[in-house]
Amino acid sequence: MQLADLRADCANCHGLCCVALTFAKSADFAIDKDAGEPCPNLEQDFRCGIHEKLRSKGFQGCTVYDCFGAGQKVSRLAGPSWREQPGQKMFEALPIMRQLHELLWYLTEALQLEQTRQLHPVLQQLRDHVEELTLQDLATVDLGAERQKVNEVLLETSKLVRGKQPKKKERRGADLFGAKLRGADLRAANLRGAYLIAADLREADLRQADLIGADLRDADLCGADLTDALFLTQSQVNAARGDAATKLPPAVLRPSHWG
Repeated sequence: MQLADLRADCANCHGLCCVALTFAKSADFAIDKDAGEPCPNLEQDFRCGIHEKLRSKGFQGCTVYDCFGAGQKVSRLAGPSWREQPGQKMFEALPIMRQLHELLWYLTEALQLEQTRQLHPVLQQLRDHVEELTLQDLATVDLGAERQKVNEVLLETSKLVRGKQPKKKERRGADLFGAKLRGADLRAANLRGAYLIAADLREADLRQADLIGADLRDADLCGADLTDALFLTQSQVNAARGDAATKLPPAVLRPSHWG
């Protein structure tokens, strides 16, 4: 398994995120929509009728969401679509599968790091275990317990990669809302779960920074270096702002709305 295998592939999905999720009319969604109700922009072939205009039409939330490939996995395992076979459990399965695929993303990334070689056996065992869970009855999965097991190993991964850092770089869960961090040296910083909403991170050095769970909504990453940032996901990048000078890890794609 490679990280590319955990990217959303909308061409092979039954438009699950356009049906399973709830929309609340806000800055992110132009309409209210209940879970299980198809979005009015969803076409018969499961494509979005306004895909190229989502942001201008008020559906910014759709451009941020990423399923880690859970949508095509659920669609493939279920067989016929929800249109052909109503009553399927596809919609209930999607959020659970997404969380399991998120764990697979982190474990796969950790396995690719040279510094974690000593952890590779346990990382491989955990990844195989989570992959097996995706093929079982998802309703029986204890997501909390599975996350805890994975998180313990990811913490060890982070320590091995980042090494010992000064206290000023230990910012786990820090409230950095709107923080002025332009050009900041955040290399190998612990930013797990940090609130970086609307933070100015222009030209900041975020190489090897642990960003798992960090909230990057509307953070300015123009010119920032995230080349080998740890556990950075597509949805985090989609929620931020960046430009052509922003350096991203190879597995994370540059959002089209960055321009």
